Amino acid sequence: MQKSIFSKVFLWMFVGLFVTFATGIYVSTNENMIYNIFSTSAYWLIFIAEILVVIFLSARIHKMSFTTAIISFLAYSVLSGLTFSSIFLVFNISSIMFIFAVTAVLFLIFGLLGYFTNIDLSKMGTILFFGLLGVILVSLVNIFLGNPTLDIIVSAIAVIIFVGFIAYDIQRIKAFQQMMDDENKVAIIGALELYLDFINLFLHLLSLFGDHRN
Repeated sequence: MQKSIFSKVFLWMFVGLFVTFATGIYVSTNENMIYNIFSTSAYWLIFIAEILVVIFLSARIHKMSFTTAIISFLAYSVLSGLTFSSIFLVFNISSIMFIFAVTAVLFLIFGLLGYFTNIDLSKMGTILFFGLLGVILVSLVNIFLGNPTLDIIVSAIAVIIFVGFIAYDIQRIKAFQQMMDDENKVAIIGALELYLDFINLFLHLLSLFGDHRN
């Protein structure tokens, strides 16, 4: 069962990543869409919509149909792609590809750690959650401060937090199988969590090591 569920989890995770990257690349080549997203209030509306979709999917996964779960997950992937498009304007494509490969390697290492370890990682959840909350709050404050050194510190801490989340969430997916009857819905919620881990790890690594366009 575990091998079967993880094959589905990773399949949907990769589908989500593909949709996000494809959407981001498409939007980055469309000047009108770029302007409408980043020069108007649309960016914040998309951001709020992303949060609402994640909350809806996480809270209702037990009750919603598999089709609704898929639609919600893909909708989130598209919304993320809209805001994700900015990286293709800011960073060199070669740098994006390199950081993506580095992210994939780190994801594999810590994913395997979470899968094979006999250590109970459930206690890490609270630490990781409050660490993430701190990162979000400091990032919001730094929007007004504009301190580049603080940005670097926050991104470095975020990288540590999200590699921890990868191991933690892989182990949680095993527990999901005992809590939910529908294996397909377990795959969707598991894919969402790992998708979020991967994307956030990628973005913070890109922020630290990415080469900007001239």
